[in-house]
Amino acid sequence: MDPRSALIIIALLSLLGFLVAFSAAPILAKILYKYKCWKKAVRTVAPDGSATPIFSMLHKDKEMNTPRMAGLLLCGSVIVVGLFGAVMSHFFPETVLADFNFFNRSQTWIPIFTFIAACLLGLMDDLLVVGGFGGVEKGGGIKFRHRLALVFLIGIIGAYWFHYKLGWDVLHVPLFGDFFIGVWYIPLFILVIVGIFSSSVVDGLDGLAGGIFAILFATFAAIAFARGQFYLSSFCAVIVGSILAFLWFNIPPALFYMGETGILALTTTLGVVAFFTNSVLLLPIAGIVLVIEAGSVALQLFSKKVFKRKIFLVAPYHHHLEAKGWPAHRVTMRMWLITGVACMITLVLALLDIINK
Repeated sequence: MDPRSALIIIALLSLLGFLVAFSAAPILAKILYKYKCWKKAVRTVAPDGSATPIFSMLHKDKEMNTPRMAGLLLCGSVIVVGLFGAVMSHFFPETVLADFNFFNRSQTWIPIFTFIAACLLGLMDDLLVVGGFGGVEKGGGIKFRHRLALVFLIGIIGAYWFHYKLGWDVLHVPLFGDFFIGVWYIPLFILVIVGIFSSSVVDGLDGLAGGIFAILFATFAAIAFARGQFYLSSFCAVIVGSILAFLWFNIPPALFYMGETGILALTTTLGVVAFFTNSVLLLPIAGIVLVIEAGSVALQLFSKKVFKRKIFLVAPYHHHLEAKGWPAHRVTMRMWLITGVACMITLVLALLDIINK
């Protein structure tokens, strides 16, 4: 497929992802409200066992009246659009419709597996949360260490496939080239997947996570396209379209939240896509807000453990800004802007790296 045709197909797939998610959103929302799929209590205890009065005050009204699991829109859209492309490819192999199939062993099998596996893991957690299981005072759901272990397992499977099946054993440093790291590729892959998993704390305000990840996946779709990875770019584009549909209903006041179902799928898949595009070292730049959010939680826990005092009024950082008096929409939009600027820098560096080859 030539680049011009690929660009049109990618745009149409993104639009199709948007339309599928947009059409399904009212139906999903009706089901979620019917069965009261929201938290049964606001978290009052932090992971370290301390009280969270500020967090409880900020979220006591929203979290107990707004359903979770809207991440099903994202996962469902990817599956529906993917199956549509596969069917078109099977029945019309000699037509342009076959190009809508973005299933490809070398480019998208691992990202799609990661996306669906993480989505199912998040769904399990959300179901426990809305059912009131797992300690409602801590937010409910699967314990953090158990979620971490499952994400670690996903990372191991992905690392094994990358290293032993696809033969990846180098670390690409943009503008400088490839550096052989051999079997160390496996722990690097796992570290990145687990690290980006920790950034799921960004999902805490109406529209915040959705806007950030729409920009991030659009950026990596562009990088994949520039590298000639049209299947991977298509996959990312479908995710972007479905996120934009979700955002239509998630901007204040949010109709529903993506929950762990969506945020786990987005974070872990983004890490895998960064590896596939040889841009893993650019990921912290593009995802600077994710780094800040995850870092604020780590610093807060470390300071409370070692120095017996807090650095932030409440962590993650977006809640600290809320506690300082920032309106939620100001926090959200400024973090969108920061992500946009960071992604422009990332894209320029990635394109310069491609041109350099």
